[in-house]
Amino acid sequence: MSHTSSIIHSFQPFLQEAWKKSHFKEVTEIQKQVIPAILEGQDIIAESPTGTGKTLAYLLPTLEKIDVNKKEMQVLIFASSRELVMQILEEIRIWTEGSSIGRAALIGGANVKRQIDKLKKKPQIVVATPGRAVELMQQKKLKVHEVKTVVFDEADQLFSNEHQKQIDHVLKSTLKDRQILVFSATLNELVEEKAKIRMNDAKVVRVKLDEEANNVEHVYIICEQRDKMTTLRRLINLKGLRALAFSNDIQLLSTYAAKLEYDGMPLGLLHSETTKQEREQALRQFREKRTPLLLATDVASRGLDIKELTHVFQLDVPRDAEQYKHRAGRTGRAGQEGTVISLVTEQEVQKLLQLGKKLSLTMYEKRLYKGELV
Repeated sequence: MSHTSSIIHSFQPFLQEAWKKSHFKEVTEIQKQVIPAILEGQDIIAESPTGTGKTLAYLLPTLEKIDVNKKEMQVLIFASSRELVMQILEEIRIWTEGSSIGRAALIGGANVKRQIDKLKKKPQIVVATPGRAVELMQQKKLKVHEVKTVVFDEADQLFSNEHQKQIDHVLKSTLKDRQILVFSATLNELVEEKAKIRMNDAKVVRVKLDEEANNVEHVYIICEQRDKMTTLRRLINLKGLRALAFSNDIQLLSTYAAKLEYDGMPLGLLHSETTKQEREQALRQFREKRTPLLLATDVASRGLDIKELTHVFQLDVPRDAEQYKHRAGRTGRAGQEGTVISLVTEQEVQKLLQLGKKLSLTMYEKRLYKGELV
């Protein structure tokens, strides 16, 4: 505990206050490993599974270092999707309460004029999608020459070819000795290499799933493909359920959603073909606990931070261990308990168990009996 306290107690009062309100007991493994290094000004490449407190791992030390007397942008955070940008902005709102730190979000598809007005107020911390940041720099509305820290959240997305040019355009205009922080749930060698060339003697930190999440149970239920729907319907009745159900198949998700809604089961649907309004409404109702279930594809759920998920359902077997890790990491966050339930046919069991072995997970076969998992 002393380690936790010492990191937090070194922070400014407004951050200590926010920490108290957050009811977090301990700093997570990734936070423990990177916060001191970030405070010292080191460049960091960090890989840590979804749900292990990555956002705070970079937010706490960067907020701590902001000079409120300087009315200029000091921290620039890049995220690949508008949803993720808005989510990070919300975290910043929570953690800067009681301070005079100004914030702004820059996302495509939203009102540019409003964003430019926000920038005129010279916020110290800005969260942006790369495209919109470049657009505003070209219009001379966004000036990054005073930026001390640049953060890449979900870096595997940001260093894809589509965003790379935009990112370099921005980095070229920042201070030579700026700090770069690269965070991702999954980090392959290519992304790591791309990041390193742009950084200054980066420290690489990797936190594995087992160092964090040992309070997640991994179970599977064997059923025929045509019975998965009925099984899901029965699972929705588990007590206190708040679940995310994954499938790679948009068609399947839409069919399930239609059938469940027809049965009067409230749920939300997130995939690339749902509109932004539909997605926002689905998330809002879920967060307000008006619906117990979200059906989602992996792409649509990227970067979603949903608190207190009790279950993750898999309606198909993940493609690989990475995908399993991503999905499973949605539950059992910040020390809470969670259950991952995979619905598999006889033919799919072997593949699922192989993934489990790769990830050193023990998987238990269960069945539903009188509304309980046995």
